[in-house]
Amino acid sequence: MLVFASSGIAAPYAAMVMDMRTGEVIHSRNADTQLHPASLTKMMTLYIAFEAIEHGEISLDTMVTISANAANEPPSKLGLRAGQKIALRYLIRAAAVKSANDAATAIGEAIEGSEAAFARRMNRTAAALGMTRTHFKNANGLTESGHMSTARDMTTMGRHVFFDYPDYYNLFSRLSADVGGHAVPNTNRRFLNSYQGADGIKTGYTRAAGFNLVASAERGSKRIIATVFGGQSTADRNKRMAELLDMGFSKVPTRVAMRAPARPTYEGPAAGGAGKTIRLVGAPTRSIRPQPRPTLNAPDEAIVAALVETVDEVVADIVTAQATPEPAAPAAPVAEAAEPEIATEKIAESLTAPESTPLPKPRPAEIILASVEPEETVEPVAPEVVTRLSTSGGRHWSINVGRFNSQYEAERVLLKTALVELATLGEALRKVARSPQGYDANFVGLTEDGAELACRRLQARATDCRVVGPS
Repeated sequence: MLVFASSGIAAPYAAMVMDMRTGEVIHSRNADTQLHPASLTKMMTLYIAFEAIEHGEISLDTMVTISANAANEPPSKLGLRAGQKIALRYLIRAAAVKSANDAATAIGEAIEGSEAAFARRMNRTAAALGMTRTHFKNANGLTESGHMSTARDMTTMGRHVFFDYPDYYNLFSRLSADVGGHAVPNTNRRFLNSYQGADGIKTGYTRAAGFNLVASAERGSKRIIATVFGGQSTADRNKRMAELLDMGFSKVPTRVAMRAPARPTYEGPAAGGAGKTIRLVGAPTRSIRPQPRPTLNAPDEAIVAALVETVDEVVADIVTAQATPEPAAPAAPVAEAAEPEIATEKIAESLTAPESTPLPKPRPAEIILASVEPEETVEPVAPEVVTRLSTSGGRHWSINVGRFNSQYEAERVLLKTALVELATLGEALRKVARSPQGYDANFVGLTEDGAELACRRLQARATDCRVVGPS
C-alpha cells in the first residue's frame, strides 16, 4: 500500500550506518534493495570529475559550452542556456551544493563527449569501487528505467569521495557557493545547520525515490557515514538520519586503526572500449592529453627521500642537544631557553620545498643549534610558538598525531608526518608537549579550516589524528 505525505509519495525505505574510519557496518535495513538514488547519483558524477582533473583530462578552468540537452534538464537546475560557456569549477559547485541537474549533465558531456558515454564510464567506475548492485543511465539522477542503486552502494560511494578526494570534500559542507557571479544555497543546509559535526555529503529527491540522503559527521575521533533512502519529507529524512548517526556514534569505539578503502586503478576515459574517440590528422609530436597539474607545494621527490633518510639522525641530534647543552657565554642561559624552538625552526626551513633546490649538503661534524653574539644583550622572550599563536589572526588550532613514550619518538613522528603532508603542514610548527601520560606530538599554529583539511588528508593516508581547538 502506498502511503501519501503532504510533500510527495512515500518510497520504499532503506538505510545503512557505517564507521567511516574502518568500513564496519553498524546498522542496515533493506541495504541491498535496488531503489532510485535520485541526486545521490551526482556523487559519482563529481567523483569522475575529480578523477578527470587529477589525471589531466580536463581542468577546473576549462570553459564548458552548454548543450541544448544540458540546458533543457528539469529542475533543480542552475538555469544554464544552450551555447553558454562556463568554467568547470562552477559546474562542480552547482552540482555539489545546489544539486543542479543541468550542471551535472554538462559535466558528463564535457568529460566524455555525451551523457550516454559518461553513463558507461559511471558504470565502469561503480564496478571498480565494488558497487555491485548499481547501474547508472544519466549523470544527474533523474528517474529513468534501469537507473538504480542501493543504500550499501551509496554509502560506499560517499566513503570513497571522502578518502579518495579529500581536497574536494569541503564542497559538500558549504552552506552556499559562488557559481560565477551569484551564490546558490546548499540543498542540505538544514541538516548541516542542525546536526553537530555534520559536514556533508549529498541529498536527493524525486517522486519515485522519496527523500534520500548520504551524510557524514565527525565528533572527536569518531566519524560516521550513513545513508537513507525513501524519506517521506525533508524533515522526516533529516530526523531519521540524525537517529542513525546517533546510533553510530554510540556504538563505535573512540580509537580504531584507520582503514581507508582501496582506491580503484585509473583506466582513463577509453577504458572498456567506451569514452571519447580522438581523431588525429598527421603524426603528433607530443602527448595530446595534458599532464596532471602539479600539486600545490608538492616537495621534490629527491629532497623528500634525502630528508626521510636523515630523520632519525636529526631527531637524535635535537634530543641529545636538549638533554646535554654545551657551556655558553654569560648570556647563554637565555639562548639555551630558546634553543629547542630555534632548532625546530631550522628543520622547518629544511622541509619547505623551494622552487629549485640541490640535494642537501653533507651535515657538519659539529652541529651548532644556536649562537648569540657576546656583546649583544638578549631580553627574555616568550616561546615563539606562543608569540605566533597570539598574532596569527585565527591560527589557534592544532593537530595531535599521537602520544608517545619518549620525546625522541614524538619528534620522529612529527618530522615524518610533515614530510608526507607539506601541502597543508608546511607552515605549521611542531611541538612536543610533555605530560604525566607521555609526550604528545602536535602541529600548532593552524587555522580551523587548515587543521581540519590537514587531518582529513592524514586520515586518508591511514594516519590517526585529531583536531584540537583553542583552549
